[in-house]
Formats: sequence, C-alpha cells, structure tokens
Amino acid sequence: MSGMEIRAAGEDDVDSIVSLVNLAFAVERFFVYGDRINSDQVKAMFQTGTFLLAEASGQLAGSIYLEFRGLRAYFGLLSVNPSQQRQGVGRGLVDEAERRAREAGCEFMDILAVNVRPELPPIYERMGYVESGTAPFPANVPTKIPCHFISMAKNLR
Repeated sequence: MSGMEIRAAGEDDVDSIVSLVNLAFAVERFFVYGDRINSDQVKAMFQTGTFLLAEASGQLAGSIYLEFRGLRAYFGLLSVNPSQQRQGVGRGLVDEAERRAREAGCEFMDILAVNVRPELPPIYERMGYVESGTAPFPANVPTKIPCHFISMAKNLR
C-alpha cells in the first residue's frame, strides 16, 4: 500500500488498537466468544513488547504485536482493517516486525496460527514460515469448538 507509514504505538493508541484488533478478529467469532482483546490486555502487552501501527492517509490500517525473546522474536495479533485487506498492509507490518527483530539480534521469528482457520498457514508459508509444532489454545479463552495453535517459525538470518 503506497503512502503507508509504520510507527511504534504509544499509550494513547490503546483504544484504537483494541477497536482494530476486535474488528479484524471478528471472523473468529465462529469459534470464540466475545471480543479478541480489551484495553487492559493491550496495556499489559506494552510491558512485554511493542505494537507497530500501519497508517495510511492518517487512518489506522493495521497493527501487529512484536516481542523480543532472546534469539527469538514473536509476532501476534496481526490485524488489518477489513476495508484495507489485500493491499499489502499485513505484509508490510510483518516485514517491519522481521526487520526490527533482525536489528535486535533475533535469529528466528515465531508465530501461532489457530488450527480452525486453515487459510492462515499457507499465507505465512508464502512469507517463509514453516510449521514447527502445536501449542494449546489459552485455557482462559472459552471456545465454541475444540481448537489449538499451529506453531510456525522463520529463520531471519
């Protein structure tokens, strides 16, 4: 997407992040109850990592959560405004997260994709991610159907 700028989020972006993530994750309502995230959760995530925001024409187009964990980095909550999907926003955010992780000395990027969204792994595979196992879905998140995460990783070197 041309004219897109990516910046680190600040405390004053919490409400915008919550709105965007919940809008983008509404497609998951078929297996989870309620909103994906709330402001307290976002504020807590600021303590362990960074949210990167993609803005186009002054509007929030997307966000991604990035956390450094030694030689590994993790990104999650990749969210793109449904009205701006398929325009390169998500790819731009992933590229920037990977760039920042390399800059921080990380050698691998880890992600989690929920198994009941089979369209996700092929998208990440096209970006160079490979399946590396599974992980349990958070026990504190009530689900309508059984589900788990597919762990994926990418070598950043």
